[in-house]
Amino acid sequence: MIRYRSEKQLIIEEFRTPFEMKLQKDNRWVILADKLPWDELANIYYRSLNPGFGAPAKDARLVIGALILKHTLGLDDRETIETIRENMYIQYFLGLCEYTYYDVFDRSLFTTLRYRMGDDKFDAMTCELIKLVDASKPNQNKTKSHDGNQGNAPSEATSNQSKDLPKNQGKLLLDATVADQMIVYPTDFGLISNGRQESERIIDKICEALKIEKPRTYRRNARKAYLDIAKKKRKTKKEIRNGIGKQLRFLRRNIKTIHQLLDKAEKHPFPLDTRDQKIFFVIQHLYDQQMAMHRNKSHSTDDRIVNIYQPYVRPIVRGKDNAQVEFGAKIGVSLVDGFSRINTLSWDAYNESTELIKQVDDYKELKGFYPEVVIVDKIYGTLANRAYLKKYGIRFCGKQLGRPAKESLTPYQKLKQKFERGIRNQIEGKFGQGKNAYELNRVRTRTAKTSESWIACIFFIMNLIKFDQTFMLNVFNDWKNKIYDINVRTATFPSAKL
Repeated sequence: MIRYRSEKQLIIEEFRTPFEMKLQKDNRWVILADKLPWDELANIYYRSLNPGFGAPAKDARLVIGALILKHTLGLDDRETIETIRENMYIQYFLGLCEYTYYDVFDRSLFTTLRYRMGDDKFDAMTCELIKLVDASKPNQNKTKSHDGNQGNAPSEATSNQSKDLPKNQGKLLLDATVADQMIVYPTDFGLISNGRQESERIIDKICEALKIEKPRTYRRNARKAYLDIAKKKRKTKKEIRNGIGKQLRFLRRNIKTIHQLLDKAEKHPFPLDTRDQKIFFVIQHLYDQQMAMHRNKSHSTDDRIVNIYQPYVRPIVRGKDNAQVEFGAKIGVSLVDGFSRINTLSWDAYNESTELIKQVDDYKELKGFYPEVVIVDKIYGTLANRAYLKKYGIRFCGKQLGRPAKESLTPYQKLKQKFERGIRNQIEGKFGQGKNAYELNRVRTRTAKTSESWIACIFFIMNLIKFDQTFMLNVFNDWKNKIYDINVRTATFPSAKL
C-alpha cells in the first residue's frame, strides 16, 4: 500500500505539538537536573564575578548546564544553542520556567565562559560532587581498619598518633596523560613555510594600510621551492636540509622588510592589530630557533614552537606505540572512588613522580584523612615518595626496592598485590573514556586559558556521569539498610520445632 499526498501538504500551523502535556519525569535530563547540587555549583561560578559591577550576568544554572550539554553530546558552540532551542527537556534542565524558541544567549558567550571558568572552578565543582556522594554513603561514620601487615608498616610517628585522628582509608590511583591539541602535525620544513606565508600576508597588510607599493618578496620562487620538496613521497635528509635553508633565507628577508615598513609607519596609525603583532613576534622567535638548529645540525631546542597560532603548545615525548611525541597539555590525574581530579596541568613536559606528594595532600584536604594505599606506575616509586608514604603509614602498591625478601609472600598477599595492581587499569580506562567519547585528544580551543577550561570540563562531565550512577546507588543502599534494621528489630522468631 502506498500513501502519498501531493496536492495538499501539511503546513507548519497544522502540526500538532504535545506542549499541552506535562514533561515526563523519567527523562534523562529531568532526572539529572533533580540530582545536581545547583546551589553549590552556582556559588563556585559566582566567585569570579563582581556582585556590584557590570551588566547582569546570566543565571549560573543556565551557563553551567549549557557547558554540560555541550561536552556531554559533543556539540560545537553553534549546535549547542540550536539544541537548547529545540528541546524543552533541556530547557527544563537549564532552569527555564517555560519553553522558549529564542536563543538563551549568543554562542560567542561560550568563549567568555571558558575564560571565566578555568580548571580551578571545574575542580571545585568535582569536589562538591565527591562530598555529596560521601555524605550519601550508608554507615559513613564507621571507619575501616588499617591493614598494617601488608606492604610498608606504619612508622613510629604514625603509631603514636592520637586515637581521635581518622585512620587511613581508601585507594588513590595516580597517572599522567597528554590532552592533545587539534593542530597540524608539525615539521620544521612546514613550520618555516607557514611562517613565511604569514610574513607575506603581514607585508601586504602594512603596504595596504600605508598605501605604498609592495616590495619584492620572491614569494612565487619560495612557494615553488617548497612544493618541489613537499610533493615528493620520499625525501632525503639532504633535500630536507637544503629546503629548510632556502625557506629560512626567504623568511629572514621578509622579517627585515617588515621592520623597514614599520619604521615608515611611525607617523601613521599602527597598521597591525594585536593578533598580527603576536604572530609577527612568534615568527621571529621561530626563525631564531630554526636557524640555531640548522646551523648546529640539531633537532632540539628549549621551548620549541610547534604551532604559530598556538605557541604555548610544546612537544611532549611519551614513547607510546601510536605516537612517540604528543602535542598538548600534560595532566597529572588522581582517581578516587571512580571520580577523577586534575591535580597538575602543565604545557611543559615534567616528571610525574614529582607530583605524588601534592596529589596525596590534595586527597587529605578533600577527604580529611590519608589514603590507605597508593596505586601507581613504577615511575612514582622514588626514594623520596616512598619515604613520604611511609611517614604517614600509606602503603605503596609496587615492587619493593633492593633484593627480594627471604620470606616469600603468602598466597593471600600475592593475590592481593595482583588485584591492586590490576586496579590501576581503572585510571587508564578513564583516559580512554575521555579521549574516545569526549575528544580529550582533540582540544579545539585556540588559547591556553580556554584549552585548560576545555580539558577540565571534560573531566567534570565524566565525574558527572559517575555521580549519576553512584549517588542513587548509595541512596538505595542506605534505604535498604534502614528497612533491614527495622525488620530485624520488629521481627518475631517462632520457637524451633523438634
